[in-house]
Amino acid sequence: MTPPPFDSSDDYEEISSVEVDRVVQALEELMQSVTSENIRAYLDEAADNVYSLIYDVDGQPHAGQDEEADEFRDAA
Repeated sequence: MTPPPFDSSDDYEEISSVEVDRVVQALEELMQSVTSENIRAYLDEAADNVYSLIYDVDGQPHAGQDEEADEFRDAA
């Protein structure tokens, strides 16, 4: 099941690094519990895709993410 593509005409969806970290951790835990290499590969790809929503290849937040994360923490 593939989600519908993000419509760029919609408002910008803010995603916090806290949420990304939580989802990536959950996917990594799920990967450890499956025996199928195919399923594990899909879960690994999903974790990489979610991770790249916030972080670059060096593990640093994309430009502007630091300010957004601070605003998210302040609002909580």
